[in-house]
Amino acid sequence: MPIGYKIDVLATLKEKGYNSTRIRNEKLIGQATLQRLRHKQSVSFEVLSKLCELLKCDIGDILEYKKEEK
Repeated sequence: MPIGYKIDVLATLKEKGYNSTRIRNEKLIGQATLQRLRHKQSVSFEVLSKLCELLKCDIGDILEYKKEEK
């Protein structure tokens, strides 16, 4: 997939004070979505928007386009 994560999202959230327990308890992101982030899989725009809000960043700080080599 040519679009991927620039950062380790969960590590960055943790640096900002959002560990998995806090995220679950405050119902910020669902458990299934946390699993998708752990495995660097795609998530919805709604989740990306929430991540931008929590991390106080732009979507371009989270995702990047990598041209696929053929």
